[in-house]
Amino acid sequence: MGYDEKLVNRVREALAGVKKIQEKQMFGGIAFMVNGKMCVTVRDKRIMVRIDPEMHDQLVEQNGAETMMMAGRSYKGFIRVSEEAITSKKNLNFWIDLAVDFNKKAKATPKKSRK
Repeated sequence: MGYDEKLVNRVREALAGVKKIQEKQMFGGIAFMVNGKMCVTVRDKRIMVRIDPEMHDQLVEQNGAETMMMAGRSYKGFIRVSEEAITSKKNLNFWIDLAVDFNKKAKATPKKSRK
């Protein structure tokens, strides 16, 4: 599948003021890690944002938003947003801001020990 470089650049621009950001190739796209925690990913024609699980149900009601599904399992607190729903800078920033705000209180995934 891959990722859309224009969309990656739009997300970079939206995250420009955020400190401690790192990009990693992950899940067939680009993941933007903030403070060592996944915040936003970009794939072909969509983004995935990590948001406060308490807000999940109301946010998936938004146009173009759906719960992240992987291997038949749904992930509350992870929302896919279609490219059509983030064509404007305002709409993209809405989702990015939610992810960055939650990142401050999100727990990092524990590091796996290498044996």
